[in-house]
Amino acid sequence: MTAEEQQSTKPNVQPGPAKNKPSGTVRGLLLVIVAGALALAYVISTGITARAKSGAALDRETQSLSIPTVAVIQPQVTQGAEEVVLPGNIQAYVDTPIWARASGYLKVWHVDIGARVTKGQLLAEIESPEVDQQLQQAQADLATAQANLKLSQITAERYNNLYKTDSVSKQDVDNTVQDQAAKTTTVTSAQANVSRLEQLVGYEKVYAPFDGVITARNVDVGALVDADTNTPGKELFHLSATATLRVYVNVPEIYSHAGKPGGSAYLTLNEFPGRKFQGTIVRNADAIDVNSRTLLVEVDVKNPTGELLPGSYTSVHFKLPSKVEAVSVPSNTLLFRSEGLQVAVLRNGHATLVPVTLGRDFGNEVEVVSGLKRDDSVIVNPSDSLESGQQVRVAQGKQKGEAE
Repeated sequence: MTAEEQQSTKPNVQPGPAKNKPSGTVRGLLLVIVAGALALAYVISTGITARAKSGAALDRETQSLSIPTVAVIQPQVTQGAEEVVLPGNIQAYVDTPIWARASGYLKVWHVDIGARVTKGQLLAEIESPEVDQQLQQAQADLATAQANLKLSQITAERYNNLYKTDSVSKQDVDNTVQDQAAKTTTVTSAQANVSRLEQLVGYEKVYAPFDGVITARNVDVGALVDADTNTPGKELFHLSATATLRVYVNVPEIYSHAGKPGGSAYLTLNEFPGRKFQGTIVRNADAIDVNSRTLLVEVDVKNPTGELLPGSYTSVHFKLPSKVEAVSVPSNTLLFRSEGLQVAVLRNGHATLVPVTLGRDFGNEVEVVSGLKRDDSVIVNPSDSLESGQQVRVAQGKQKGEAE
């Protein structure tokens, strides 16, 4: 081939490389797109992972903050108690209001508050003219009935004698006999009515039903007294027997053996510092109250001089037959709820509410006679919302002094 033929054929060979140039551009674009997609996927994946880690960390922090942090202490062992001191209220041995049984106006009263009276002593007189007139009328009716009965008896006797001589008929005799029986019944009825009114008239004088002291007088001279409409607070007098006084005490179940009848106890009062008033346990309810878990005990105290007053607050000291082992905890560990007195104890990382029974009160600390052990971890200042079984975290470095 000549040179001219070679030159003429060169243009036919050049279009080949021109067609390969667009194919390389597309490949580059695809590489760029893939790289961008990979970069975008990496960014998205990184963001999702970071957000997930942040959310998980937030959840962990939230859960951590939701667990309350508490301080705990160990109960302190106390010496066994030899006696228990419980509050009580002094009451009169007999305490009763005195009402009126007759209606009328108060004529005079003979005693006032603070007066010591004996059984049968006259306290007041009521003026009741209506009852007096009714008694007079009933007495007149009784006299009339008795006179009619007398005449009927004479007539019946006369007819019986005439019947023996056949002067009157049997019917006439029977009429007189039955009339006598009817008049007898009339007299009996009139006598009962007179007795009733005599008792009502007797009620015009008010007497003391027992020895005691007048603690209230609620009427004055001229006051209207209505025996049919007596209402509480409107009694004539209030009478209390104070020679012997009763003291009712609710003894916790743990000390119930100290309330046996026949045992001894003594009272102390703030108004008599240093003095002891000896008493005797006379009876108890013989059953534990299911609501308060206490035994009701009655202590009787002699009061011949009257220096102890009904209604006074007193402290009753019971001697325990044996010592009771107990522990003490701070007062701020107690929970007062409807279920009763409770203490929160830490067990296996969870709070457990335990019912307790208290003994002596030392002020900042109280004695627990049942419900706690010496190795229990007691939560200090428990939240009011704390529930049994709730997870808690123990504060590090909290000592007993700091917890208190």
